[in-house]
Amino acid sequence: MYFKNRAIAGKKLADRMLKYQKDPVAVVALSEGSVIVAAQVAMRLHGSLSILLTEDIFLPGEHEPIAAITSAGTFTKNRMFSVGQLEELLMDYRNFVEEQRLQSFHHLNMLMSHEGEIKKEYLRRHVVILVSDGLVNGFSLDVAYDYLKTIAIKKLVVATPVASVKAVDRMHLVADDIYCLDVKPNYISTDHYYDDNFIPQQEKMYKIMERISVNWKVESVR
Repeated sequence: MYFKNRAIAGKKLADRMLKYQKDPVAVVALSEGSVIVAAQVAMRLHGSLSILLTEDIFLPGEHEPIAAITSAGTFTKNRMFSVGQLEELLMDYRNFVEEQRLQSFHHLNMLMSHEGEIKKEYLRRHVVILVSDGLVNGFSLDVAYDYLKTIAIKKLVVATPVASVKAVDRMHLVADDIYCLDVKPNYISTDHYYDDNFIPQQEKMYKIMERISVNWKVESVR
């Protein structure tokens, strides 16, 4: 399945999630591109919209991140590596990882002045819907799950227009409910599945999140 753009993909997802119209919903985008998809879900379900700010930490010569950190300081190791690999790499590059961790945390906190950055009080006792524009693997879900596990949420839902088989397996492990429009045995890249890959500038996306309630769909009644 291919999509004209991320907004249309988001509308298709929202159409399948109407059972949550009467629940208190908090929609969380997992990336900047995901904000466009997530906005359609939030508008349809009358939910708040925010983004989970994260930064990946890469080791020299590695194409996969060894870990990721959120603006709240939660640190998630990449389960794509084996336990043995993680222990060895994190020991060998301990000082490097710590330096990258501090730099990333500082950068994320510089961004937190923007409206739309995730706030824990908006998530408590809510159905939290994690939305991605495409999941090549489950790492971003692990990062979000580690962030959310200390918050008393009502239910965790994961929604994405397209995902790899590996990502869907991870979705089943971390979420209470999942929505995926298409599963790709050979996932190429997220942009590949959209004809139009335009993503608004960061300031525009934060404005979308800030004003999401103005654009709630009138048919979505609690």
